[in-house]
Amino acid sequence: MLDLFILMMERVGLIILLAFLLVNVSYFKRVLENREQFSSKVILIVVFGLFAILTNFTGIEIAGNKIVPSNFLTHISENTSIANARTLVISVAGLVGGPSVGATVGGIAGIHRFFQGSGQGSFYIFSSFLIGLVSGLIRLLLIKKQWQNKAWVYALVGILMESIQMVFVAFFSGPALAQMIAGPMIMINGIGTFIFMSIINITLKQEEQAKAVQTHDVLNLAAQTLPYFRAGLKRESSQAAAEIIQRYTKLAAISITDKHQILAHVGAGSDHHIPEIEVITELSKKVLQSGSMLIAHSKEQIGCKNPNCPLAAAIVIPLFAHEKVVGTLKMYFTDETKLTYVEEELAEGLATIFSSQIELGEAEERSQLLKDAEIKSLQAQVNPHFFFNAINTISALMRRDTNQARSLLLQLSTYFRGNLTGARQTKLLLSQELQHLAAYLQLEQARFPNRYQIDVKIKDELQSALIPSYAVQILVENAIKHAFSNRKENNHVHVTITSKKDVLILQVEDNGVGIKATLLSQLGKQAVVSEKGTGTALENLNRRLHSLYGDAGQLKAENKAAGGAVFTISLPLELEGGNE
Repeated sequence: MLDLFILMMERVGLIILLAFLLVNVSYFKRVLENREQFSSKVILIVVFGLFAILTNFTGIEIAGNKIVPSNFLTHISENTSIANARTLVISVAGLVGGPSVGATVGGIAGIHRFFQGSGQGSFYIFSSFLIGLVSGLIRLLLIKKQWQNKAWVYALVGILMESIQMVFVAFFSGPALAQMIAGPMIMINGIGTFIFMSIINITLKQEEQAKAVQTHDVLNLAAQTLPYFRAGLKRESSQAAAEIIQRYTKLAAISITDKHQILAHVGAGSDHHIPEIEVITELSKKVLQSGSMLIAHSKEQIGCKNPNCPLAAAIVIPLFAHEKVVGTLKMYFTDETKLTYVEEELAEGLATIFSSQIELGEAEERSQLLKDAEIKSLQAQVNPHFFFNAINTISALMRRDTNQARSLLLQLSTYFRGNLTGARQTKLLLSQELQHLAAYLQLEQARFPNRYQIDVKIKDELQSALIPSYAVQILVENAIKHAFSNRKENNHVHVTITSKKDVLILQVEDNGVGIKATLLSQLGKQAVVSEKGTGTALENLNRRLHSLYGDAGQLKAENKAAGGAVFTISLPLELEGGNE
């Protein structure tokens, strides 16, 4: 039994070594992270199926209760059996991929074992299938109980699955064989399952931690580069932005171009990737033409014509403004092995943020040239306190919930794009305004969970109505900031959008403390000084209404008898494509 235990340790050690090498491959990490996708399940079946077949080939042949020396078993003699780590691999397949992966891998392994034994041991097909199915179902149970990170559970699963296999062996091959191999195999496969799953979980956890740290850095990076990209794609601002990006990302080189020339290049290759010369790499030219991110894993793919260029890999991301490519951001590596899936995700995130910042800068520049400066300055404004509060909130979530943090980062991008759209237009579709409002509310709810309950009621036919930019969002924000006087619960805001004849009615109602009588007559007519704002938002909104609609556009504020306040905007109903 001791000899068998030692030999089994060698076989399992080989499997674990291969597993360790596999989970450190970037492509396989992506498969594990997206294991619920059908394509990922197919890949897992192929990988674990090959592992299971390998365990059959490297099993230990046993005849007459004695170990037969062998290294690679392509065929098993009659009246012999093998001790192997097949059950270990099948169990891990089920624990990683679920019932469908586990059962399929079990079927593959069982069928191979059947043919390996020249048609003997057909029970292995059913037992292997059953083990894969049960281990997959256990995975679902562990997820439901939130025990998927408890390593000791996997050791128990490995022991249980091998025990099931030993029951089949004892019944079909005789208790003598089962008695000889049960102890070593149950122990080894329990330990092996524990180690195999620990390697996978540790690797995935490290990836999540790396992404959390990286997302935190991205948020800080966004705050640092905001003033430079808002200044537009110019040489001075691009140089400053590139230096900040390289400092945060620690990449070999960062380059920024417009559609024609290099604006900034910081790091390796700066001796010939010189600002003010034309874009010199073929890769950048392809990105500018296609508008899609491209990745180069070699010098040849980068397409730099300088033979001494140290750049060995690159990610080139298009920068957009108003849905048109205006330039590129290039992340260079002198060691191609450092270009991983994490860097690719980082590049995509940075491209979204920087494109939004560039659009924001262009929108602000346009607003300064428009005659109606009062309207445009309001539409172009981005509240810096809201921006940095959102960044701090997302940064804090990195340690607790990376998925929610990513979701909020997307909402922040949506919020910025809403500001940019409003900066270009005096009127927006009501559906766009509500998307902008939803992004704002999700970010606020993340800062103050469950403090506010917001509900929106709107008739579907009014989604295409045109309204002044930010009209609803300003009223909801006003309620959140001023209506509840630091009250932490039972804070309700109701948004109701209706129409009556040719009039669109936007109503925002709260159950707060109401409006002081001395202030009620001033709201919308003059700035009302507040500790939580500049006091100009409602005044500017009312001025815009009068500017756009004359006396037909009205903002009315009043207190409710039951407590709280209601703000009502009335304006002519205007649908996209024509009036009702």
